[in-house]
Amino acid sequence: MAVRITPVTGKRDLKRFIYLPEKLHQNDALWLPPIYKDEWEYFDPGKNLAFRYCDSTAALAWRDERLVGRVLGIVNNRHNEHTKESTARFALLESTDDQEVAHGLLSHVEEWARAKGMTRIIGPFGFTDQDAEGFLIEGFEQRPTIVTYYNFPYIPRLVEAEGYVKEVDKVVYKVPRPKDVPELMAKLSERAERRGYREVGLKSIREAKRYIRPVLGLMNEAYVGVYGYSALDDEEMHQLANKYLAFLDPRFLRVAVKDEQVVGFMIAMPDLWEGIVKSRGRLFPFGFIHILLALKRRKIPQMNLLLAGIKEEHRGKGLDMLMGREMLKASIAVGVEFYDSHLELETNTLVRAEMERQGGVVYKKYRIYQKNL
Repeated sequence: MAVRITPVTGKRDLKRFIYLPEKLHQNDALWLPPIYKDEWEYFDPGKNLAFRYCDSTAALAWRDERLVGRVLGIVNNRHNEHTKESTARFALLESTDDQEVAHGLLSHVEEWARAKGMTRIIGPFGFTDQDAEGFLIEGFEQRPTIVTYYNFPYIPRLVEAEGYVKEVDKVVYKVPRPKDVPELMAKLSERAERRGYREVGLKSIREAKRYIRPVLGLMNEAYVGVYGYSALDDEEMHQLANKYLAFLDPRFLRVAVKDEQVVGFMIAMPDLWEGIVKSRGRLFPFGFIHILLALKRRKIPQMNLLLAGIKEEHRGKGLDMLMGREMLKASIAVGVEFYDSHLELETNTLVRAEMERQGGVVYKKYRIYQKNL
């Protein structure tokens, strides 16, 4: 029978959409389920503030009355207005290894986007760059981390067969943790301190609450010009702050200040793969315990770097080394063996050079695709 594409129109369809990956990946030992509470909130216009400035369409694919795929289409109007673009996005694409399924799903988004006057489509890319982006194309044998895709190896092939080509690649480094603070890092950190910079040294969530909003506000300045970045408004910063605080260990939020003004930040998180897998993505009734144990264990082999930024006029003055020194001290204390750098643009030569200077090697690669409509 032919593939049938149907729009997501109610709670029953949305439940099918959200839980389909769990069925498709049931035999995939490395697949990382989402936190399903977050998934439901992601699709709730009352809780996902991006719905205020984004249009979207969600669809399911059926073959022989069996659910075999899904896709989300997005137009971020705020980003398009800022960049003077007419670009749509596709996200959350899942499919069996079936070209007809992929064709039906992507065609649905493309036709919807054309009707809205869009001339180009990129993906996978979510409502904002805080969402997962890019299909995994190298490193399928590695554990995924939160806010990244862990797609089947055949997915990029299906997408490319629909006329999509590379837009940009993002790489992930595996960086070994030094045994001690390197001499150069110590020297540059001390120089920064002599210039009046200070790393605040947070010790509790209560202290972290004081800084998390200024940190996210700094993102709007530090990330100007970063591929796909959309500035956050006050409500979005408040919402994102609460989300981070739920899983944040204050030892791994490093904040640099000068004259009591936040001028730099670095956020990392213990790898939660094992806890989330054991919880099956469900916080209740007992899933949160597995995640909490993963977050609070004494020995943390892998630390995931999530975000970092420095106010433009304070760059090149050793703040990265100052915050890195304190992050390293905290990492040594809990037995971290290596860092996952999270996604870095392949063209970000400065960051890549620093990762490689520290002995990092690329061990995952993600690709964002594009197609003219």
